[in-house]
Amino acid sequence: MECYLDIQLLPDPEFNEQTLLNALFAKFHRAMNKVAQGKVAVSFPDVKNKRLGGKLRLHGRAEPLNTLMAENWLQGMKDYCSFSDIKEAPAGCKYRVVKRVQVKSAHNKRKRSIAKGWLTEIEAIKQIPENPLATDKLPYLEVKSLSNSNRMRVYVEHGSLMDQPLQGKLNSYGLSAEATIPWF
Repeated sequence: MECYLDIQLLPDPEFNEQTLLNALFAKFHRAMNKVAQGKVAVSFPDVKNKRLGGKLRLHGRAEPLNTLMAENWLQGMKDYCSFSDIKEAPAGCKYRVVKRVQVKSAHNKRKRSIAKGWLTEIEAIKQIPENPLATDKLPYLEVKSLSNSNRMRVYVEHGSLMDQPLQGKLNSYGLSAEATIPWF
């Protein structure tokens, strides 16, 4: 992932930053599935607390980034963002994992355990306590599922900084539980 490009959201009086980021990310997700599956990673360099910020950074080799940007996937968003040229990541930067976190609610865990016959309803209530989700502290994107059209949240966790890059597979959101991206 030696190259990157930044897509910066522009201030808009009609739409808040999170709404625009959700729309931009949904378009990116559809384009990734079409032309660059597993070849482009994402990060959010302006992430703070529960907000991902107004910048989407795409990471990868120059060829997949060029292929992605040659598609007309930003149609409808060009008035709401600006994007940089493809550049090389700075030498000597740190690395971090940017991954999707999926946590099932206690209700869903109980429901599944009962449906599978692992537990009775009373056992499920006793053994699977109600507790706050770990995702309550994570920023998220709201997207429409390509498989079933349901609205869902994609929780994003930024891992600790590392000195060396790690290889791994990227999902269709450009996130990975093991691959690192340059962080600068």
